[in-house]
Amino acid sequence: MAAQPVRRREKLRQATLAEIREAARRLLTTQGPAAVTINAVARQVGMSGPALYHYFASHEELVAAVTADFLRELTATMETARDAHAAGSPAERLLATCRAMRTWATAHPAEFRWIFASPIPATASARNRPDSPRNQAARDFELVFLQQIEELWATAPFPVPAPKDLAPSVREQLDAYATALGRDLPIEALHVAMSCWIRLYGLLCMEVLNQLDFVYSDIAPIYEETLRDITATLGLDYPPPAPA
Repeated sequence: MAAQPVRRREKLRQATLAEIREAARRLLTTQGPAAVTINAVARQVGMSGPALYHYFASHEELVAAVTADFLRELTATMETARDAHAAGSPAERLLATCRAMRTWATAHPAEFRWIFASPIPATASARNRPDSPRNQAARDFELVFLQQIEELWATAPFPVPAPKDLAPSVREQLDAYATALGRDLPIEALHVAMSCWIRLYGLLCMEVLNQLDFVYSDIAPIYEETLRDITATLGLDYPPPAPA
């Protein structure tokens, strides 16, 4: 009979944790990241600051949990777009994934900035744990793109530089990254994949952080140009987006 009260308490705890994270998100989107303090979040859910520490041991832990939520939401959006084209070509799946990423990021600019422009400090204990929920969510996000590149490489290898043409430090870093992720993509193919990702992700960050407003009011065509270049780099045809 003792198991049922334990399960009930755990359900209540999980519901409170979700309410706290949602309150943090609400403060973020309405007032900005500086508003997401322990005391402010506690007031949103009707508890004291000290009481909130029963659920999150520190502000960093709360930040990590909210960040993991955003990453999971973004990942799920990309996976849904990819899977909607399961019967399509590799290019269709990849471009659907990348377009879904931009759609989510531009629809949720505060959350996107929180994820990528305000990372957990390198000294935070949560970030130093590879198995932390935040880090696992980040890995899952990375793999949505990378796994498709791996599948493409396995069936239709794309042009890559010779490993000897890569700087030694680049080879070492790529090898360490592949090992950490448990992937076996050759480093020369991983280098091409990362080059594509840097272009795409870098452009999206600049858009959401309003770093291109001085020249562009509409980044969508520029994003599509980047996608067209990436598909060419990967030896794929470029299927244009469906008319709006």
